[in-house]
Amino acid sequence: MIYHNKHRIFPTLGLLFGAVVWGLIWYPYRVLEQAGISGIQSSLATYGTALGLGAIVFARHWRDLVRIPREAFWIGVAAGWTNLSYVLAVLEGEVMRVLLLFYLAPLWTLLLARLLLDERVGRQGLVIIFLSLAGMFTMLWQGAGLPLPQNWVEWVALSSGFGFSATNVLTRWAGHLTLKAKSLSVWAGVCVIALVFFLFEHQPLVDLATVSGTDWLLMVAMGLVLAATTWLVQFGVSHTPANKAAVIFMFELVVAALSSYLLAGEEMTAREWIGGAMIIAAAIYSGRVKAGT
Repeated sequence: MIYHNKHRIFPTLGLLFGAVVWGLIWYPYRVLEQAGISGIQSSLATYGTALGLGAIVFARHWRDLVRIPREAFWIGVAAGWTNLSYVLAVLEGEVMRVLLLFYLAPLWTLLLARLLLDERVGRQGLVIIFLSLAGMFTMLWQGAGLPLPQNWVEWVALSSGFGFSATNVLTRWAGHLTLKAKSLSVWAGVCVIALVFFLFEHQPLVDLATVSGTDWLLMVAMGLVLAATTWLVQFGVSHTPANKAAVIFMFELVVAALSSYLLAGEEMTAREWIGGAMIIAAAIYSGRVKAGT
């Protein structure tokens, strides 16, 4: 009995760990930005650390990526953009607005699964689409014009959720890849995309000699935490019913709401809370639909 209880609780703890990390990760990235290290450069450093650790620990799983380059490549592109764009969005935008736009992911998952996996949308899917769009329009409504993202930060946040959905669909498409190989794809994807963006970044490379020892330690620690998060979340999703996982992931919003209020003094309006509630309801309902099917 004790063994089975532990077997059930480990995936849940993995998902909770991921939710807490992603609800808090915006803050150390902002600390690094204030130290003169841009989001692109800090992402390259933190995920480079994760990739370096993964390359050592999971060395023999690189062969999986070499044998199946197409799936690994597209997972890397989608996951790389998801993580980098999320960091860029939370650096410049309000944390909760960014996260709620990110959590439109179930809407994009339905559409991508229809296009790439030939899965039917159905009535329940239409409910999810309606709730997601209604929540987004309510949150973004400005009283005039179309209720669409108003600046590049909100568009980037929206695209991050799309990238997250694409990553999930592609992961199902590449079901034959091991969790370790998929994790390596994620870390490598972030590093490559961050490097490409760095080549076009207006902000020059920070003088490495001016980076304090504290900032170096912070980036290494973040890289180690992100490495653990990637693997634990994938492990948790693989061993947790979809409806339960969807609810657990919502804990990220609780952590983000508290941390953004306490650490940055950010507050949401009543309209944003209403729109956010619709988006959260769509995400939870999406998990229940997946569990039922």
